[in-house]
Amino acid sequence: MNKVILMGRLTRDPDVRYTQGEEPMAIARFTLAVDRRGKRDGEASADFPSCVCFRRTAEFIEKYAHQGTKLVVVGRIQTGSYTNRDGQKVYTTDVVVEEAEFAESKAAADRNTQQTPPPSPDTGADGFMNIPDGIEEELPFD
Repeated sequence: MNKVILMGRLTRDPDVRYTQGEEPMAIARFTLAVDRRGKRDGEASADFPSCVCFRRTAEFIEKYAHQGTKLVVVGRIQTGSYTNRDGQKVYTTDVVVEEAEFAESKAAADRNTQQTPPPSPDTGADGFMNIPDGIEEELPFD
């Protein structure tokens, strides 16, 4: 079984591109900073897995995720290789993200980045946006 579940913060804004053709497909690439359990020499450490996602998941990432956003992603490990311009073989390992969701509320994210904006009239007490009735089909997730 090849299944990965990670929780971490985006190290920078995602790189989103679209394929050419009749029906362009979104492809998002990003890196997560994932804390390791325990400390080494008294200091916390982290891993930085490269992630890639496609279609609706990539569109969700493009629209809602930015540097510092804390996400939980579910996917699989994929390895590959290619020959670079210098003729050297380069090996790759990516997490192919099949599902992504927020790991904290917007209010918690704002507190963590020390940039608390004034409360929005569309935001409830829990920090999540109030969604009007009848627009479920427009939401970027299943």
